[in-house]
Amino acid sequence: MAWRRRYLLGPFWNEFDDFMQDMETQFNDMLEELATNKALPAKDMRARMLPAIRGEFRVDVKEHDDEVIVAADLPGVEKEDVTLAVLDPRTLRIAFTRSAEKEEEDEGYFVRERTYGSMDRVVKLPADVAEDGAAATFKNGVLEVRLKKASSETGKKIPIE
Repeated sequence: MAWRRRYLLGPFWNEFDDFMQDMETQFNDMLEELATNKALPAKDMRARMLPAIRGEFRVDVKEHDDEVIVAADLPGVEKEDVTLAVLDPRTLRIAFTRSAEKEEEDEGYFVRERTYGSMDRVVKLPADVAEDGAAATFKNGVLEVRLKKASSETGKKIPIE
């Protein structure tokens, strides 16, 4: 955007205020477009990008005949830092903390960077599960949780006396 003087004989600060107001208007318009998702990529691409932007981690949930399998990608996380909990028969909570420290030393400077963060995600399950018989594995940053479906005895015969 080219900026031209609007007031040839007027004070410079009036023009500067107008210029700043134009910039603020353009910035607010851009934010409004982002809020309505017009400026974001197609819907399938947004589904892949937005969890990372929001600070979430990817989770896949699969339902089989007798179990529900939840797989979560947790790169850079150690097994000891992950906690799992079945909050209710249809809800699983996955939480972890991640910390790292990096040091560089060279002639004339010294750098130490520390990062720390925690994430927590509640996953809705497609069927009721039981806490008994649950198993979890963690390998190469991928967490896999196997939950046995709760037995729901429907259609149970009622004896007549």
